[in-house]
Amino acid sequence: MVPDPGTRARPSAAPQFLRDARLARRLSVATLVWLGAESSLGLAAGLSAHSVALIGWGWASLVEALASLIVIWRFTGRRLHSATAESRAQRAVAVSFWVLAPYLLAHVAYDLREGQRPASTALGIAVTTISLVSMPLLGLAKRRLGARLGSAATAGEGTQNMLCALLAAGVLAGLTATSLGWWWLDPAVAVALAAVAVREGGRAWRGHCCRH
Repeated sequence: MVPDPGTRARPSAAPQFLRDARLARRLSVATLVWLGAESSLGLAAGLSAHSVALIGWGWASLVEALASLIVIWRFTGRRLHSATAESRAQRAVAVSFWVLAPYLLAHVAYDLREGQRPASTALGIAVTTISLVSMPLLGLAKRRLGARLGSAATAGEGTQNMLCALLAAGVLAGLTATSLGWWWLDPAVAVALAAVAVREGGRAWRGHCCRH
């Protein structure tokens, strides 16, 4: 059997590397479970309230779930020490960022054309508040793990978690502003998220997201 040319031996760092890889995998599994619930609730609340930012946040959770699956794939089996697998995972995470941007812009354009106005939603406020508190902690832990593992894919997943929290803050602000008549803040948050997603996708593609 021909060995993977991207495989690199790590004899001195193997125990710590394996511990970090297991932790990265476990964090991704836990994140995946939460994102399934978060996405379902966010989409349900967003569709009910006609909030494009909240709908976009729900879809962003699905993109994050894809990033979690990629990291689990990256640190399973023979791919554990494979530089080739890391490169593929890194680029897949980048693409997952880019998938989000055109969807958000198209949704904003559609809602503005149709005259849709967002409404406040208690469910949306509750779910985004939980995300605002929990996602930065997960994101920071994964970025640190990504730096130790030399894994842009892991760090990129962490960046997506932090982006989710940032969007949650914006969505919360938008939902609050909607009750005051400032409906335009909701699509503005969605457009800002699209721009950030494009930027972070480029950073992930180049492998810059694992640097502090």
